Amino acid sequence: MTGLGAVFRPQLAPERLRAVARVADEVGLEELWLWEDCFRGGGISTAAAALAWTERVRVGVGLLPVPLRNVAVTAMEAATLHRMFPGRAVLGVGHGVQDWMGQVGARAESPLTLLREHLVALRALLGGKRVTTKGRYVRLDDVALDWPPEQAVEVLAGATGPRSLRLAGEAADGTVLTANTPPDGVRRARRLIDEGRAAAGRPEAHRVVVYLLTATGPGADERLRDELVAEGVGDVPDLGVAGDAEAVAGAVRRLAEAGADTVILQPTGDEPDPEGFVRFAAEQVRPLVVA
Repeated sequence: MTGLGAVFRPQLAPERLRAVARVADEVGLEELWLWEDCFRGGGISTAAAALAWTERVRVGVGLLPVPLRNVAVTAMEAATLHRMFPGRAVLGVGHGVQDWMGQVGARAESPLTLLREHLVALRALLGGKRVTTKGRYVRLDDVALDWPPEQAVEVLAGATGPRSLRLAGEAADGTVLTANTPPDGVRRARRLIDEGRAAAGRPEAHRVVVYLLTATGPGADERLRDELVAEGVGDVPDLGVAGDAEAVAGAVRRLAEAGADTVILQPTGDEPDPEGFVRFAAEQVRPLVVA
């Protein structure tokens, strides 16, 4: 069954999160996702708050930019969330936007090498292992968590290019794809991820999470078009969806048929009613996806 969720966009002030998270919990939304976009809300702090304010909804962070984070800190924070809120935290890591990484002096010469080293060390630490490694970027000397998660947890990787997608298959437990990924792009991503899994001898399931830019209500078509144009993808076919629940559910099903396990509805940056958007996803779209 295809998982369904929604994004709390960081264009909203952090103090708006509490109301949106509580609505998500009340209406039975499966997953509420957050972003650590520079220079807006922090991913771990907002995730911790959303988890504390709710009881059932899973809270994802897609994604934490690895150039900004020592892997030991990432592991400590992730393990803390997983122990305090078992089964409800979902964390993804990735390259980050390179221009932003450059602004803070954290741009890596080889983002792929950094992500590989970070993923390998992070999964080992969260698995309760003691790690010593001397990589190009990640260096740990006899490091182990005092409080690792009590059960196995998934570590997702954000990826777009072929090498990053293969790496996600090799070294992550799942992959997060941006809203600039149409159904054909999901199929292509699945093939590359599976190539990476095969190369690493990893037969276990690998979850693919895809964002779907979604607009509904008054002015939906215009809001969707404006955002696609602003992102420079206005001429890419099959990106995003505008319309009622049936139209959105149809777009979700097309992504699922292409290989998405979970589809996260991403409102436009100017969505006028974030709480209403969450209700729409859970109460109107979800029943049509299940059906």
